Amino acid sequence: MTSPVPAARLALVGDRSENVRSHQRVPLLLEALRRREGLVMDAYWLPTEDAEQPGAVEGFDAVWLLPGSPYRSEAGVLAAIRTAREGGIPLLGTCGGFQHVVLEFARNVCGAAHSRHAENDPDAAAEDLVIVPLSCSLVGHEGALHITPGTRAQRLLGATESLERYHCAYGPNSARLGDLQAQGLRFTGHDADGEPRILELPDHSFFLATLFQPELAGDGSVPHPFIRGFAEAAVERAAARSLTKPVG
Repeated sequence: MTSPVPAARLALVGDRSENVRSHQRVPLLLEALRRREGLVMDAYWLPTEDAEQPGAVEGFDAVWLLPGSPYRSEAGVLAAIRTAREGGIPLLGTCGGFQHVVLEFARNVCGAAHSRHAENDPDAAAEDLVIVPLSCSLVGHEGALHITPGTRAQRLLGATESLERYHCAYGPNSARLGDLQAQGLRFTGHDADGEPRILELPDHSFFLATLFQPELAGDGSVPHPFIRGFAEAAVERAAARSLTKPVG
């Protein structure tokens, strides 16, 4: 008789607040994943300051980097992203999570250690900013996206067009996109003006981030396809971990 697959251990990285709608949605989405999809996630909130500790997310099957920036600890967020990226841990980053994935990649993969986020470092030199204020704030907006065919984003959505909800005012600096893409970061969803809104690492088990907030799709009773795909990757990792765990 085989043992049941354990619940996937999920790190919810962010500074939890009842004022952030996406945070309010998380329990509903986790329950919907369990009830509708049979995907069981054992979730732990990890404040960004705690994420600074060495190995803070290493024991988890997935890392969900939630909205709510500016985070109390930029260093903690970047450490969690780097651990997930280098360790093959499934990662989903949304809104501020997307922005900080770009920042971490610029610093640690592109070698641009001077890269800065304008919200965190408003006095930084313009040439150092990899995340800048959007020309038009997307706080409270909906927007249409075009999804690149053949990408993880397109496979999860089952479509090349999507309408998504935002609550952000910062995004990637267009002058830095070439460097990021040259090192393997792929932007796979764009708005009507061609601005990047989804990114992924094709060779990673699951590494996807969105400037929009998939947590806000619908009423929370049906998880967005990106959240469902992320949960599936987490459960697969948990299952693999259970098979390699020593007996006794």
